[in-house]
Amino acid sequence: MMTSVTRVAILGGGPGGYEAALVAAQHDADVTVVDRDGIGGAAVLTDCVPSKTLVATAALMIAVEEAAELGVRAASEVRADLEVVNRRVTRLAQAQSGDVARRLAAEGVRVLAGSGRLDGPEALLVEEAPAGEPPTGSTQRVEADAVLVATGARPRVVGEAEPDGERILTWQQVYGLTELPERLVVVGSGVTGLEFAGAYLALGCDVVLVSSRELVLPGEDADAARVIEDACRRRGMTVLSRSRMASVKRRSAEGADGESDGVRVTLTDGRVVDGSHCLLALGSVANTDGLGLDESGVRLDQRGHVLVDRVSRTSARGIYAAGDCTGVQMLASVAAMQGRIAMWHALGEAVTPLDLAQVSSNVFTAPEIATVGWTQQAADTGAAGIAAGIAAGDVDSVRLDLAGNARAKMQSVREGFVKLFCRRGTGIVVGGVVVAPQASELVHPVAVAVACTLTVDQVAQAFTVYPSMTGSVAEAARRLHQRT
Repeated sequence: MMTSVTRVAILGGGPGGYEAALVAAQHDADVTVVDRDGIGGAAVLTDCVPSKTLVATAALMIAVEEAAELGVRAASEVRADLEVVNRRVTRLAQAQSGDVARRLAAEGVRVLAGSGRLDGPEALLVEEAPAGEPPTGSTQRVEADAVLVATGARPRVVGEAEPDGERILTWQQVYGLTELPERLVVVGSGVTGLEFAGAYLALGCDVVLVSSRELVLPGEDADAARVIEDACRRRGMTVLSRSRMASVKRRSAEGADGESDGVRVTLTDGRVVDGSHCLLALGSVANTDGLGLDESGVRLDQRGHVLVDRVSRTSARGIYAAGDCTGVQMLASVAAMQGRIAMWHALGEAVTPLDLAQVSSNVFTAPEIATVGWTQQAADTGAAGIAAGIAAGDVDSVRLDLAGNARAKMQSVREGFVKLFCRRGTGIVVGGVVVAPQASELVHPVAVAVACTLTVDQVAQAFTVYPSMTGSVAEAARRLHQRT
């Protein structure tokens, strides 16, 4: 359809940016993407793709370790070669970045390597610089009818724990390691901290997790978090609950060369934890400084995130934002959808506003935690998250442990469960939690049920394979049958 928007400029080449570019190109817009770090952004180059590649190796190590229960014994010690693992991680990340770049080129999207900033609401000023290299000195102005800011976020660092890329690391720096840390201290027990702590534990590290909370994964279902913490402890991880980091310093060796051979993590209660390396997982900071946002009328919140509505509009006409820089459920899938929605709206298409109640997310621990829709907290209180405004008691739920699932027994799966939430009276499925190996795959039928407003009876009446893990989803639905 004809619209007044024919030129689109996108600042950032991550999922929010490149998915938006593909939509705009599909609508025959003249599209320019400005990117400084490499197409795919952190999600492809330093976050989702590399970390989940590392987790894949870790999952294989766990499978080998626990294979004896299935009657399989290794003839010799199985160990991970971290240098080889990280070479594969880096190679796959670069390959994925290249795939996305080629797709953009095939669709006629122009990509400018460099740093950009808003020059008013209808243009970007670009300082050209190849990825990872200093600026060339050349600048150009890119005019646009619609601008999308999708600059992502970076690891949060604090002055008491400055990363050095060698012993004190952020999650973006670990892929340069060539040897497995002897003792890794992970500071932070959120999703990123737990994923890396669990992965390195499986690879053979002695891991100490510094957790400021009573329970790990404070943003996840409490029952699920408890399963994960118990699993980590069972596999040998040291979890220091209710502990806060005061500082992280390099620890000097008393050797002939006088060089540092490790780290010392000091806690706020005075305890000291020594290790060979420290991984900082202290959250993230939006990449919104120096972009000319304020001068262009784009409002930020107190944490520096761009304020957007459900169709990705900012406070400035013609300027949209997507992804981690907005602070809206920081997932690559959400960033991509925000970017698509922004372009559909800008280009005059009918668009459905972003609905966080339909978002599936996953924590890649062992076992995994997959969630969609309502949370336990929302079900209990009726006044939290996506269930705000719903009266407490309007939701029925059931938890079904996998210990009774025939397929789980065959695979020696001892930990995990399926939890479903439905509206009382109607039986409409409004959310669920799956804790299991490959829960990211198992949650899909629940996500379909939520998206299509299926009832528990409709889910229960669909055939499942026997034996299968998904059989527990159907069984949970049967137990929520709404009697009339």
